[in-house]
Amino acid sequence: MIISLSGLGMLSKQLGFNPIGYRGLETGDRVIASHAIRQGSITFVFQSAINPANGNEDNKTSEFGSHLLLHGDTPKDVAFSVSNCNAMYSKAIKQGAITVNPPCIEKDENGEVIMATISLSADVTYTFVERSNYGGFWLPGYQTKSTDCINHLLPSTGLEKIDHVVSNQPEGQMVPICNLMEKTLDFHRFWSVDDTQIHTEFSALRSIVMSDNNNVVKMPVNEPVNGFRKSQIQEYVDFHGGSGVQHIALLTSDIISSVHSLQARGVEFLA
Repeated sequence: MIISLSGLGMLSKQLGFNPIGYRGLETGDRVIASHAIRQGSITFVFQSAINPANGNEDNKTSEFGSHLLLHGDTPKDVAFSVSNCNAMYSKAIKQGAITVNPPCIEKDENGEVIMATISLSADVTYTFVERSNYGGFWLPGYQTKSTDCINHLLPSTGLEKIDHVVSNQPEGQMVPICNLMEKTLDFHRFWSVDDTQIHTEFSALRSIVMSDNNNVVKMPVNEPVNGFRKSQIQEYVDFHGGSGVQHIALLTSDIISSVHSLQARGVEFLA
């Protein structure tokens, strides 16, 4: 995700995440500052450009600036843990995915990690991460961070893992994106609804839930349907500046306790 450091601190404290790692100037990366936080099996990485675009060979800071100008703070990349990064990348590219970063190896004293990044549409990217030969706490190049002392004083929020990641697409783009996910990511259609099932007097939507072969990773894809008023999906596309990740759902085994703990930390719920 691309976000400011102050926004990272707010999310960590209110949602109960602990910092686990940092990569930036102090660790030798002069382009991007990266902060990793974790709770349960959920890991988020928040990044920001250290310098404006100035001819860096990977043009990463220019990419960050363009993304922020169009979308603001928003999820940028969804990473998948895979057993064979090279095979996943090769198949995805052959089946129509756009290459962002070909497979590369990052190493440190704990071993090596192979990563590759693709894109299916617009500005959201997907990264394959192969860490079978790595024994570190996160990724090469990161230094460990101490646990946030605030979390010892507040009730646990009980968030365990990512349940699903939802993307919104402009009207007419849902099915093409789902077809591409089937071909490039080996996903299948797990469930779907249309505007005859999800609608109000004024608006409606269509949705297809894509999943991996084990039905563990679930990624619903939504698109708007024209109605008397603009749907929430169309509003997202308009205000976000195109398609993107609308929300990330987090799983808890005790939602009542989690809600109470989150409210005690200052989280406000929409409903």
